[in-house]
Amino acid sequence: MTQHTFQTEVTQLLHLMIHSLYSEREIFLRELISNASDACDKLRFTALTKPELLRGDDQLHVDVRADQEARTLTITDNGIGLSEGEAVEHLGTIAKSGTKAFLQGLGGEQAKDANLIGQFGVGFYSAFMVADRVVVESRSASLGSDAGVRWESTGDGNFSTEAISRAARGTSVVLHLKEDAKDFAENWKLRELIKKYSDYVAYPITLPKFVTDEDKKKGITAEPEQVNAGQPLWTRAKDQITDEQYEAFYKSACKQYDAPATRLHFTVEGTLSFTALLFIPKEKPFDLFDRDRRGLGLYVRRVFVMDDCKDLLPDYLRFVRGIVDSDDLPLNVSREILQQQDTVAKLRKHLVKRLLDHLLKLASSNDEAEKQAWASIDESFGAILREGLVVDQENRDRIQRLARHQSTWTIRPAAEGESAKPAKTGLEDYVRRMPAGQQAIYYVTAPSLDAAKASPHLEGFVRKGFEVLFLIDPVDEWVVSHVHEFDKHKLISVAKGGDDLASEDEKQAIGEKSKSYGDFLGFCKQSLGEEVDEVRLSHRLTDSPCCLVGEEHGISPQMEELMKRMGQPVPKQKRALELNPDHPLIQRLQALHAQGDQAQLGGYLQILRDQALLAEGSKIADPASFARRVQDLLANVVGGDGAKAQSGRA
Repeated sequence: MTQHTFQTEVTQLLHLMIHSLYSEREIFLRELISNASDACDKLRFTALTKPELLRGDDQLHVDVRADQEARTLTITDNGIGLSEGEAVEHLGTIAKSGTKAFLQGLGGEQAKDANLIGQFGVGFYSAFMVADRVVVESRSASLGSDAGVRWESTGDGNFSTEAISRAARGTSVVLHLKEDAKDFAENWKLRELIKKYSDYVAYPITLPKFVTDEDKKKGITAEPEQVNAGQPLWTRAKDQITDEQYEAFYKSACKQYDAPATRLHFTVEGTLSFTALLFIPKEKPFDLFDRDRRGLGLYVRRVFVMDDCKDLLPDYLRFVRGIVDSDDLPLNVSREILQQQDTVAKLRKHLVKRLLDHLLKLASSNDEAEKQAWASIDESFGAILREGLVVDQENRDRIQRLARHQSTWTIRPAAEGESAKPAKTGLEDYVRRMPAGQQAIYYVTAPSLDAAKASPHLEGFVRKGFEVLFLIDPVDEWVVSHVHEFDKHKLISVAKGGDDLASEDEKQAIGEKSKSYGDFLGFCKQSLGEEVDEVRLSHRLTDSPCCLVGEEHGISPQMEELMKRMGQPVPKQKRALELNPDHPLIQRLQALHAQGDQAQLGGYLQILRDQALLAEGSKIADPASFARRVQDLLANVVGGDGAKAQSGRA
């Protein structure tokens, strides 16, 4: 037996690895099985030119055995094995990765195809998290049975090696488990961890089959059985996978209970190589708005790394479920936290582009099944998807073409002979329907569809034949404050500005009417004071007596309400009260002003202003005062002058 000392300051480094590098102790089994799989891969590739190395034992596998009484766990493979010199070199030096050196010795195409995991050479030492002594027995496939080696260490900075006889090639790693790690000698625990982390390792991983006490009495022994699934679904050709198999994988691997609305299965090869199997649910997952939401499952060459990798997709695609299996994604030495490097950004970019292009294909499809799939996706996730219009400028055009809204066109009665209209419209279709003379895309924001349809701001635009989009989700308020055009057409709120709505003749006619209304408009502004920035005649109204109009770049009442809810300061908004000079109510109010009944008129104007707020879906600052004024108005109408005198209020 030969005693050795670990290279470098190994005592401190081992302590760091055992106590700090991995957050979960159970990771050790994944690392040791990955190393065993690597050894099988190495032998398989070496045997391409030296087939005699496989002679007599060509079925590569990994065996896991536990002994509860001895408190040991053994992982054995029949892979390439180690000589004594290799054991000293690769197990005696931290971060001396035999796998990495082996890869560098392969040709370009071979290296691309080799499913080798241990790029950093430190996974073996994770065994000391659960073991106070580790014994490795190995024999190189290229050496005889008398050239085996036993390597042993307690992780204290020293290790020993000795030559042994070993009939079989390959390696056995024996862990003498710590007292607080004895549950890792339980077969049910090992089975659970193998299924979790190593289910898709290419080689069979066996455990002794469960045998009851009754079976033992009958002399029935525990036969080995394969625990892992082997070839993962996503590595198979798509034409060899049925819809039922895809759905079963979605439900089991993605922890979902519905059927997916659509799926996307693709492989990318080249400078970046990976396979993705992605699903979009039909319905909103329960954790959709959870800050600790699930991300995509991440595998590296079929070895499970994490089931909630949030770095692979932006937050506005958080409803996507599935897995990504990378051939070359860089990990940190613990394989638990992705390095924020260029490779991750490239992978994310690929995934986002593929997903958005797939959604665009569904959204424009004439296939009935794909149309229904898109409709369910938009209904469940359309508002979330539109968050990307603000946060993802690179893909803004794609996302804009996916945005769907109801509008004055979608709610109108179908014309004779017209096929069924879609429930919502996209911006591209909106632009195609724009009549001659319309330059902008018009929209109205409102807290609900009913409020949007009842908005007085629509009237002039409908009269002109201009379609108006209904933006009724809270996220839309945020979007239109950042996104101002589509396909070179400005996005304009019908509740702001609006000078482009009227022709020059209409503007001139309003100007003439304003002269005769001058004193009345001045009184309205004086009576309402700071509650309005201006009182003017409107060219946008046809049926309603009035409406409130904001500045072109001001915030909407709905955005104002959102800011208040979030506790943010709200800048004072300058909004004009526009009056419809052709409405009988406005004409009677002007006549009342001409008669000199200013006190009563002031109360009416307050009601007029408050009902304009209600008509657009906003809240009244003082609902009690509004209620009193309406009661007094009703009393006047119902009871005449006596009721007016009795109320004593204007």
